Amino acid sequence: MEEKKFDINSIVGFVLIGAILMWVLYTNKPTEEELQAEKAKQEQVEKEKAKVLEDNAVDSSVAETTIPQDSAALANYKDALGAFGYSAALPSAKDDITTLANELIELKINNKGGQIVEAKMKNFTTYDSIPVYLVKDGNAAFNLSFSTTDNRNLNTQDLFFEPRLTKNGENQVLSMKLKVSNDKYLEYRYELKPDDYMVDFTIRSQGLSGVVNTSQPVTLDWNLKTIRHSKSITYENRYTRLTYKHEDDKTSKLSPTGNDDETIEDAKWLAYRHHFFMATLVSSVPFKTAHITSEDLVEEESAEAKFTKAYTTSIPLEWQGGEINQNLNWYYGPTDFKILKEYKDVELADAVPFGWGIFGVINKYVFTPLYDVLSSFLPYGVAIIVMTILVRLLMSPITYKSYLSQAKMKVIRPEMNEINEKYKDQPMKKQQETMKLYGKAGVNPMSGCIPALMQLPIFYALFMFFPTAFMLRQKSFLWAEDLSSYDTIAKLPFKIPFYGDHVSLFPILASVAIFFYMRMTTGQQQMMQQPTQEGMPDMGKMMKVMIYISPLLMLFFFNNYASGLSLYYFISNLITIFIMLFIKKYVIDEDKIHAKIQENKKKPKKESKFQRKMREMMEQAEAQKNAKK
Repeated sequence: MEEKKFDINSIVGFVLIGAILMWVLYTNKPTEEELQAEKAKQEQVEKEKAKVLEDNAVDSSVAETTIPQDSAALANYKDALGAFGYSAALPSAKDDITTLANELIELKINNKGGQIVEAKMKNFTTYDSIPVYLVKDGNAAFNLSFSTTDNRNLNTQDLFFEPRLTKNGENQVLSMKLKVSNDKYLEYRYELKPDDYMVDFTIRSQGLSGVVNTSQPVTLDWNLKTIRHSKSITYENRYTRLTYKHEDDKTSKLSPTGNDDETIEDAKWLAYRHHFFMATLVSSVPFKTAHITSEDLVEEESAEAKFTKAYTTSIPLEWQGGEINQNLNWYYGPTDFKILKEYKDVELADAVPFGWGIFGVINKYVFTPLYDVLSSFLPYGVAIIVMTILVRLLMSPITYKSYLSQAKMKVIRPEMNEINEKYKDQPMKKQQETMKLYGKAGVNPMSGCIPALMQLPIFYALFMFFPTAFMLRQKSFLWAEDLSSYDTIAKLPFKIPFYGDHVSLFPILASVAIFFYMRMTTGQQQMMQQPTQEGMPDMGKMMKVMIYISPLLMLFFFNNYASGLSLYYFISNLITIFIMLFIKKYVIDEDKIHAKIQENKKKPKKESKFQRKMREMMEQAEAQKNAKK
C-alpha cells in the first residue's frame, strides 16, 4: 500500500508543478505593445542584412554566416582601419586560400594580404624527393604600405582582399580586391596561362584618391628567404644570388657571400635566385628606384639548415592621376636557359650565371648549345665525356705547340748550360747570349706559356658551366646520382674541415689524373728552366711542391662540387696525357728538331728593330756597370 501511495503522491506533485509553471508563463507574457516593438526590431535587422548583401554582390547563404549582425561591429572595424574597415566586414575577411594551377606550377593566394603564400614546382623535387617550393610556410611576404587621408598608416599584408576567380579564354584570372566600398578598391589581378611559368600581375586602384594620401608614394616591399633544395647547402648557397636587370640592360648581382645591399635605378626585373630556381618580379615600365638587400644565412655545411639567403626589396610606387596602375609579372620557375630564352621581351635568360665577359659568351653560345645537342641523343654523363673529348681535340694544336716549344728547349739545353757556365759571373752577358741562342734556334721562351693562357677562358667557362647547367640537375651517371651535385661512395662518421663528411670518387680520379699530368709537364718545364739566380726563389723546387699540392687542393675543393665538373676534369686531364704521349712518341722527333736548329744557326739571322733596341739597352747597362767597378 505504501508503494502505491508514493506513486499517487508523485503524480500529484508533477501536476501541481506543471500548473504553477503554466500560471507563471501566462502572467509574464508580453503585452501587445511589446510584441509590436520586437517585430519592428527584427524587420530592421533583416533590412540591414539585405542592404549589405546587395552592396557586396555575394551569395546570401555565405554572407549570413560571416557578416556582423549589428552596426557596433562595423563601427569597431572602421575605428581601427578607417574606410578600409569595410573590407574587414565582408565574408572574405578570413584566411581563405584560392589556388591557381597549370601543368607546371601551383600558386596559393591568401585573402589576407592578397599575396602568394605558396608556390610549388609541379615537375621538380628536391634531393630528398620533396616537391620544390619557392614559397611556403611564411618564407615570403609581399606588402604595399600607404597612408590615408585620416592619417592612418596601413599595410596590405594585414588587410583582407575579396577573391573572384574567372576565366579569360583558357587563362585563369584571379581578382583580389581590397575594398573601401563596392566600387572603390585596390586590386591585385593574377592571370595564369596554360603551360607557362610566368604570371601576369597587375596592381591598380579605383576611386581611392579621396581615401588614400596620394601626396605620399606607396611602398612596395617584397621579402623572401630562399629554401634549401640540394644536398650541400654551402654549394647551393654559392650559386644563390639576387640578380637584377637595370640601367640600359645591365645585369648585376649582389654578393654571393656575406651581406650586401644596393640602391638601383631603372630596374626591369629582380630575380631571387635559388641556384636552379628563381622567383622573379618583372615590370613592364622600369622601377625608378629600388633598394635591395641580401643576407647570407649559411655559416657552415649543415643537414638541418633550411634556408640559404634572405632577400628584401623596397620600391616606391608613384600615384598617377590619384590612382595606382602598375603592370608586373611573376616568374616562378627553373633557371633553365632553354625555358628562360623564350621570354625574349624581358631577357630573363640573362639571369643564368654563365660567367662574365668572354667566359659567359663561350658558355652561352658554345658549350650550352653543344651540350644540348649531345644530351639529346646521349646519356648525360656520356655527353659530358664526348664534349670533353671534342674540346680537347679542338685544343690539341695548342697542346702540340706548347709541347713542341718544350722539346726545342730541351734540345738546346746543353748549349744553354754552356752559356750559363761561361758567363756565370756576368748575368747581363749571359742574358744577351741566351737571347742570341733563342734567336738562332728559332725558339720563343714564351711560346710555352701562351698556349696555357689561351686555354684559360675555356677552363674558366667550363668551371662556370657545369655547376649552373640546369640540364644536369638530378641526372645520374655510373655511381653519381646527380651530376649537378657531389657523388658519394662512402659516408664518414665524422666531418673533416674543408672536406666534408663524405668521400666523392670523381674528385679523387680527377686529382690522380692532374698529378700525372703535372708530373709530365713539370718535368719538361724543369728542363727548360735556367739556373736559379742569387736572391731569387728556386722555381724548380716550387714546381715539385706544386705537383703534390695542386691535386690535394682539387681533392678537397671539389669534394662538395658538382660531380659533372669533376668528371670533366678527370676526362680532360686523361685525354691531355694521352695526347702528349702520342705527340712525344709519334709526332715530335727530337733528332730532327736538333738538326733543324743547327741548320738555322748557320743561317744569318736578321735582327728586328725591337731585338736591336733590347740588345743596345742591355749593352749600355753592362757598360755602365763595368764603369762603376
